[in-house]
Amino acid sequence: MTIRRLLKASRLAGLQEVEQRLNRAYRDVLRSLHLVDRNDPIAEIVAKTVIEIGATGVREPSEISKIALKRLAQLGRPRLERDEFTFSHILRLRSSLRTRRM
Repeated sequence: MTIRRLLKASRLAGLQEVEQRLNRAYRDVLRSLHLVDRNDPIAEIVAKTVIEIGATGVREPSEISKIALKRLAQLGRPRLERDEFTFSHILRLRSSLRTRRM
């Protein structure tokens, strides 16, 4: 799982309670985005975002998920009409990631 690998390198490593909260928030965000492939580059972006939010002191996994979804919705698009992160946003983000690699 991507988030576990990234947590090992963060200052939050070893804090079992924090790791559990972030892991739950990470799963919730992936579920909301309908992402199942943990090796997808978007899953790593999600993990980094969740860890950043957790490092700010937000404790509730549901709140971390909510904030993460809002932040991710802003990627690639300066402003959304809704706070909802749709599948079309995922496709655009995935496309922009592929373009950057080429």
